[in-house]
Amino acid sequence: MVFKKMLGAFGVGGPSVDTVLSNPNTRPGLMLGGQVNLTGGSHDVEIDHITVGLVTRAEIDGAEEEYDALVEFHRVQVAGGLHLREGQQLSLPLQVAMPWETPVTDLYGQHLHGMTMGLRTEVAIRGAVDKGDLDPVYVHPLPVQERILEAFGRLGFGFKGADLERGHISGLHQSLPFYQEVEYYAAPQYAHTVNEVELTFVANEHGVDVVLEFDKRGGMFTSGHDSYGRYHAAHADADRVDWAAQVDGWVREALDGYQSLHAGHGYAPPAQGYGTPGYPPPPPGYGQPGYGHAGHGHPGGHYKEEHHERHGGPGMGAVAAGVVGGAALGFAGGMVADEVFDSFGDEEGGDEEA
Repeated sequence: MVFKKMLGAFGVGGPSVDTVLSNPNTRPGLMLGGQVNLTGGSHDVEIDHITVGLVTRAEIDGAEEEYDALVEFHRVQVAGGLHLREGQQLSLPLQVAMPWETPVTDLYGQHLHGMTMGLRTEVAIRGAVDKGDLDPVYVHPLPVQERILEAFGRLGFGFKGADLERGHISGLHQSLPFYQEVEYYAAPQYAHTVNEVELTFVANEHGVDVVLEFDKRGGMFTSGHDSYGRYHAAHADADRVDWAAQVDGWVREALDGYQSLHAGHGYAPPAQGYGTPGYPPPPPGYGQPGYGHAGHGHPGGHYKEEHHERHGGPGMGAVAAGVVGGAALGFAGGMVADEVFDSFGDEEGGDEEA
């Protein structure tokens, strides 16, 4: 923050904390660096530990309705067992490895509406914990994620919004307790079949799994339903693939595959993916009827299961360099350059879900 925040839990004359990030712009898989600056108060104190945690907002299914809650999803200890003297100033380095599954909050220098992300500093003095500082973090997409998002815009999909859903996606390994949904209005060439599309990335050090969920239109004698597709994209292929053509193929395959699957036809693997250079070996069942299409509704293999309960990576490069305008990629009207932390309200000092 730009000011030192007094640690209110320790009363007047207590120490203050000011966390400064070297660069609040980052990507999944990168290190977020900075320092925690402590200033002693009017008396000596013993600090049990100082930790920082990544926090965001996620949608949670309650007993009666859905609600948003502040969720801490990654925590790192900065220091422990410190003696802070009266008036003493300490500067402690911090490094946070951004999880590969960290959701995207920004694209082309604009904030992705519906997303919030912050780094919260906690100071514990003799067992009393004070959430003393909250700093915004701006997460930009990995190169392959960026190319896929670009492709949706180039194909004419219109950005609707983004949010985080508490839960897990069936059949995929997730380390975080939520997944991000990027929602689009259907492009004109698919509008006769689809109302909306939801895009989810689940990334790791090798690439990203791409999950597409389609809200399909109903016919004269049939009701609408959801259909699904799941694909893989390698980090190494970010600049090797015609992503507009690839995404168009994914969309058409997922929509056609649902009907073919239920008509008793086999499943055709995508033109680019498992088994081609730069991709890992195919998982069990790949190429068999039903792989990548989980049907619709509950039960019966819906991809998204609600639950209540790594390091390195590509360099930042030209993060947030507006090489391609957001309006041309379907993001006009859906992205805002507002103050990200307005949506946190007064909860930064309250409880969170671990």
